[in-house]
Amino acid sequence: MKSYISIWPPLAKPTPFPRRLAILGSTGSIGTNALRVVAEHRDLFVVTALTAGRNAKLLAEQAGRFRPAVLAVLDDKAARELRLALPAGYAPEILVGPRAYQDIAESADNDLLLSAIVGAAGFPPTLAAARKGKRIALANKESLVIGGGLIRKACRETGAVILPVDSEHNALFQALCGHADRAGAEAGGDELARLILTASGGPFRGRDTEFLARVTPEQALSHPTWSMGAKISIDSASLMNKGLEIIEACHLYGLPVSRVSMLVHPQSIVHSLVEYVDGSQLAHLGVPDMRIPIAHCLCFPRRVRLNMPRLDLAQVGRLTFEAPDEERFPCLRLAKQAFTAGGGRPAVLNAANEAAVMLFLNKRIAFMDIPRLIEGALSRQRSLPDDAGAEELLALDAETRRAVIDCADAGLS
Repeated sequence: MKSYISIWPPLAKPTPFPRRLAILGSTGSIGTNALRVVAEHRDLFVVTALTAGRNAKLLAEQAGRFRPAVLAVLDDKAARELRLALPAGYAPEILVGPRAYQDIAESADNDLLLSAIVGAAGFPPTLAAARKGKRIALANKESLVIGGGLIRKACRETGAVILPVDSEHNALFQALCGHADRAGAEAGGDELARLILTASGGPFRGRDTEFLARVTPEQALSHPTWSMGAKISIDSASLMNKGLEIIEACHLYGLPVSRVSMLVHPQSIVHSLVEYVDGSQLAHLGVPDMRIPIAHCLCFPRRVRLNMPRLDLAQVGRLTFEAPDEERFPCLRLAKQAFTAGGGRPAVLNAANEAAVMLFLNKRIAFMDIPRLIEGALSRQRSLPDDAGAEELLALDAETRRAVIDCADAGLS
């Protein structure tokens, strides 16, 4: 069912094992967990390429273990450090710079790409892979936020497949399997009512606005459930992460924002739900461990055993849910407004958020200045045609970042 770009093509023609796997962002949280899955199932994968930003030491350790033919880092300094750290007798090709990530994404040497670079940097290689008809395990939600329309178009034209790695979207994916052929909104189906994403609520669930005004980066980085990188942790604290995921879900499953909702679920056991027109809700439950959705995508449609604790609902005891507070956490509202407005607004939203998060981490702005800067950018930045190309979207991204930094330097005026 072509409207569900994340589901049906792989059911029709699964990629055989062993799969030739390239990982963009192998030293981050998703990348390291993916390599843990690969280590448990070495017979199912051949690692062809690994990339990192500047973490040459960890990349060298990973490369020494999995021996890919190609490595990539962001700059020459990291490349020099990488060469010195590699084991003797192992001499992979080392590529340097952002273009290298696209080259790996497009390469015929891999048939499965894990896109796990954080932020807008993941968009160009993800789009490049889609244009080459690749099977993409997508952990970079910003790719769809910035250019979801372009990526969907590429998937339709080339037969590329996107498998969602985010725990929430992977949960939706699993709850839709076996039903989406009759539920697809774009295909004329009428069985799907809505999608329901869940969120832990982050470290500041239930806190009042006075507390939020005094939040420090250290407090915001302390997530109650998940172990994530700095940027995603701040997004979780502001609930922007959930706003971006709403946009991602709209693109993955071809739905308007009015049919994608959210619940705060502190236990992080129910990862998302699909509601059908008869009132049934199908939920995906599991321990909060990213190896589950990663393995599901890397091995789909096969399921593999993972060496990890199993869910014990008796031990969990209670599952609770509550509505999100969009007054105290306005990033949710801003994300939905940006998607509805279109015209490049989601790209502005994402760029403004990334710039504001870095300013907050560097202690140049307060926590609640993040949504203020985003709202200002959405009101001031120019719009684009809905059919804008990747270069126009990336130019708008860079323009927005500069404007946000200038605004912060001017005292948010």
